[in-house]
Amino acid sequence: MTGRDLVLRTLRHEKLERAPWVPFAGVHAGKLKGYTASEVLLDVDKLVESLTEVNRLYRPDGMPVVFDLQIEAEALGCSLLWAEKGPPSVSSHPLAGIASIPTRIPAAREGRIPFAMEAMRRMKAAVGSDTALYGLIAGPFTLASHLRGTDLFMDMILDPDYVHSLLAYCFEVERAVAGYYIETGMDVIAAVDPMVSQISSEHFNEFLALPYRKLFGSIRETGTLSSFFVCGNAFKNIEPMCLTGPDCISVDENIHLSEAKKITDRHNVCLGGNIQLTVVMLFGSQADNMKAVVDIVDSCGGGGNLVVSPGCDMPYDVPVENTIAAGQAARETAQVREILKHYQGAQISLDVVLPDYPSLRKPLVEVFTLDSATCAACGYMMEAARDMEAAFGSAIDLVEYKFTVRENIARCMKMGVANLPAIYLNGKLAYSSIIPSREELKAKIRELI
Repeated sequence: MTGRDLVLRTLRHEKLERAPWVPFAGVHAGKLKGYTASEVLLDVDKLVESLTEVNRLYRPDGMPVVFDLQIEAEALGCSLLWAEKGPPSVSSHPLAGIASIPTRIPAAREGRIPFAMEAMRRMKAAVGSDTALYGLIAGPFTLASHLRGTDLFMDMILDPDYVHSLLAYCFEVERAVAGYYIETGMDVIAAVDPMVSQISSEHFNEFLALPYRKLFGSIRETGTLSSFFVCGNAFKNIEPMCLTGPDCISVDENIHLSEAKKITDRHNVCLGGNIQLTVVMLFGSQADNMKAVVDIVDSCGGGGNLVVSPGCDMPYDVPVENTIAAGQAARETAQVREILKHYQGAQISLDVVLPDYPSLRKPLVEVFTLDSATCAACGYMMEAARDMEAAFGSAIDLVEYKFTVRENIARCMKMGVANLPAIYLNGKLAYSSIIPSREELKAKIRELI
């Protein structure tokens, strides 16, 4: 059985001998050939060369071709900030302050859509007979956030009709882009919507259930499989996500995988995840990565309705040997389990000094993120905090702690930060995996001044 067969049959809910291995090597692919993130997301030759190396080194059963949630937003007029070790981030929102609904659906020739499609065609020809290929689209809610900015969260309260109309438009955009990618031969279309973790299940059902049912229904009509990627603590939305009809749901380390699988199994939806991106993949050892995979498989009761993968797009600097080790554990789980039966993983232990919160002279806004430059949910949480800096100026202090820095992992542990992204005010948790409206956050800070 090829890796492609293993992925497709798993997403069709067949009970197989093992779970497929699908590493999310987005910009990390460039590191393998010495290219920056921006090079592999702008130069199709460098991208294909890097993805071919991913396929050779990591022996994936399935793999994404382009992991960039900004392609559609860019085609619709959003400006991007480019980075050397991460995907670009959206720096302007065309609908910010202008509550209008666009009508234009980007054509297959616009922006970087042709770049993505060319990479997909070439990877299909090179490895597509043995490896399942994923075409990634931005989820409608994330696309709406890119277009509207943080105003979208206030709109959900004050102008729900507008939000419904904007999401209906974003669905049409993503249906079109999914169709372009399906034409290139993609086996799985994954809607990547990290912003889903930032809203309640009530808001999910009110605003996102219908667009997603329509999106996954339209993908299924073409005979293509689908997956729903979400980041952050989206546990509250696992069941609502299942009810929209994806073939698979993929989650990150903020979610206890075995608990999520109890829900996905009830709805016969495959579950993917969720090797820790930083603590294990970036800073751990080969043995840590192998143990993480074995623990995932064991906690989920074997290989049925399960895909082993990183929690999200792998950090650029993940050591190659760590990913190779994770792949080995996915393919040879029983042997690796026996090898590691007495292994205890090392703990990150650093002496981190916390602020003297009771003695602060002005409010301190601390934002804990995976990395606001590369994680959409983290980026919009940080944008909400920066709005406060603009509103209050020097009357407050603002700092971001990125989980990609070893010292910040220790800081999160010491403070008891359970989920990312999160905002702390004067050392106390204010928001966890929920992006606040501008006025709500302003009110909380005013109480501290």
